[in-house]
Amino acid sequence: MYYHDLNSELRRRFGCKVYKLSLATGATCPNRDGRCGTGGCIFCDGAGFFAAKGASVEEQLAKAKARIRDKVPSGTRYIAYFQDYSATYAPLSRLETAFFSALADPEVVMLSAATRPDCLPEAVLELLSACQEQKPVMVELGLQTIHAHSAEHIRRGYDLSVFEDAVSQLRKRNLDVVVHLILGMPWETREEMLQSAAYVGRMDVQGVKLHLLHVLSGTDLGSEYLRKPFHLPDLEEYISLLEDVLRLIPPEVVIHRLTGDGAKKNLIAPLWSADKKHVLNAIRAAFERDNLVQGSLHQA
Repeated sequence: MYYHDLNSELRRRFGCKVYKLSLATGATCPNRDGRCGTGGCIFCDGAGFFAAKGASVEEQLAKAKARIRDKVPSGTRYIAYFQDYSATYAPLSRLETAFFSALADPEVVMLSAATRPDCLPEAVLELLSACQEQKPVMVELGLQTIHAHSAEHIRRGYDLSVFEDAVSQLRKRNLDVVVHLILGMPWETREEMLQSAAYVGRMDVQGVKLHLLHVLSGTDLGSEYLRKPFHLPDLEEYISLLEDVLRLIPPEVVIHRLTGDGAKKNLIAPLWSADKKHVLNAIRAAFERDNLVQGSLHQA
């Protein structure tokens, strides 16, 4: 294998196929409710969350399992994946009910929460630590970039020091950390993107999610693009960048995603990303052609 992929790691860890089930806590985001902004990050359309919002976690789990029942093998186990907006940005009592309800499901082997590093107060950290006593927990943090000018452009709403403190606090509690990076932002150079990857490679993190910048309708980024289209990488450019990024990530770090894909009905650009099967096949072919080795350029 050319990189440390998530599916293989989960099979190694749990001895079976493990599938993520998307769930909601009913959280919002400090970048939407006014705490640090109201418009959200410029690329976020607030959609793409497949959980049955408003339903109990038990109901959400049952519906999510039913949707994929014919697609997964017998004996499949699940990750309870809370991903609505900033999944820890909700009242503590609601988070307690949601997280422990998910962990009580015997087919759930892990809890995952996608959130922002500025949404992890002490009480939430302690709750996640208590969850870890029952089953493994991983926390996904949307870093996207280490560069202040890019963070300002996308309206991320927090400084790099906030991210560093969140990673430190999570790792003190032995909670796995997964970091999101966006590749292909036109206001960053290739070198700047690689600097973000190298920085994450030096952090005490256990996973990385790599995203191609998608321009979606209903977002401020979409409006920006329609007013004045900007350059986005073509498939070959993206794969070349992706390979260099993976070479900077230590081999023990799990790669949770190689590109991501936006909803086709909302996708403005790049249109080549809509053909997910073709994209993944092209990535695999390039890895084989170039004999990619994750971590080959990593420097501690």
